[in-house]
Amino acid sequence: MRIPVVLLSGVDPDAMAATMVGLQFDLPSAVACRHTIDVERGVLTRTVSDLSGIVETHEVLLEHACVSCAIRADILPTLERLARDGRWRSIVAHLPVGAEAAQLCTALAHDTRVARHLRVSAVVTAVGSQEPVRDLLGDDLLAERGHHCASDDRRGVGEVLAAMIEHADVVAFDGPADPVARGLVRTLARPDAAVLDGVHDVGGEVLLGRLHQHERTLAWSSPVRTGALTDVRAEGVWRVDLQSLQPFHPDRLLASLERLGTGAHRSRGCFWLPGRPGRALAWDGAGGQLSIGDHASWGVRRAFTRIVLIGVGTAPADLRPAFDHLLLAPGETVPAPGGEDGFEPWLGPIRDAA
Repeated sequence: MRIPVVLLSGVDPDAMAATMVGLQFDLPSAVACRHTIDVERGVLTRTVSDLSGIVETHEVLLEHACVSCAIRADILPTLERLARDGRWRSIVAHLPVGAEAAQLCTALAHDTRVARHLRVSAVVTAVGSQEPVRDLLGDDLLAERGHHCASDDRRGVGEVLAAMIEHADVVAFDGPADPVARGLVRTLARPDAAVLDGVHDVGGEVLLGRLHQHERTLAWSSPVRTGALTDVRAEGVWRVDLQSLQPFHPDRLLASLERLGTGAHRSRGCFWLPGRPGRALAWDGAGGQLSIGDHASWGVRRAFTRIVLIGVGTAPADLRPAFDHLLLAPGETVPAPGGEDGFEPWLGPIRDAA
């Protein structure tokens, strides 16, 4: 019998703590496993508890203070051990603040030995209700709030929280949220995900069922997502879906990246460059922070460019003209001096992109 695991992620420690308490009370015979990373000491702390109190605490010295090391060194082994223990019927896994559940889901998908004993039944993202719009669209870094997961962690709060919401089966505020904040989260989340003021509105049996479907989640959160999006129904929230079969012009993209990549909005999607026609390149930004990287091969799929932007208030009027400016015009060619396009620092050499 595989034990169901509810994964809890977030960037607000208080919201995560409140949500974990709710989950422990709502789930039958649950054990909670909470991990925290002390970047300065390079230590991962594990606290296991159930309704009777603390079961165990333990510190693990990490070779590198990062989420990947934490998952490999202790999180996965502990979840497997708790699943095999026999004392509990469900597990709540409180991930380190700033650690995305997607990493653990991927690890579980590839570790068939551990998957024999447990399964991810639901991914819950906890969101603070005080300033969720600022958290999502502001320019704060996790490190500025003391919630970074590694010494070189320069991720933005908005980039991380938006990705967590997009990956979630349930998004739980820790209190009543204003309509605009709720609408922003609703627009970011997968259409069939639940967005709630607390987890109490979701029954324990539902959370332990089959809410989490890995392939469905990947389809929504993937940079190369396809298909039409539902209309935005939230007042005060906008979304602009920019699409083309043309690549971006590398020189214009380098010179004008900020026209799409900066601003108080969430932007994500994919693009391609003429010197790297076989590679789907990821675009991931929020609150003025932007990351680009090599995602995957296009395979047999035709290359395309698609950037979806979401924000509150009124959408900037120049988003579509800026997108059109960055595209390679039909018939336009791009010389590649020395076989380079200027994106080597982020994407590697063109010769490695085949």
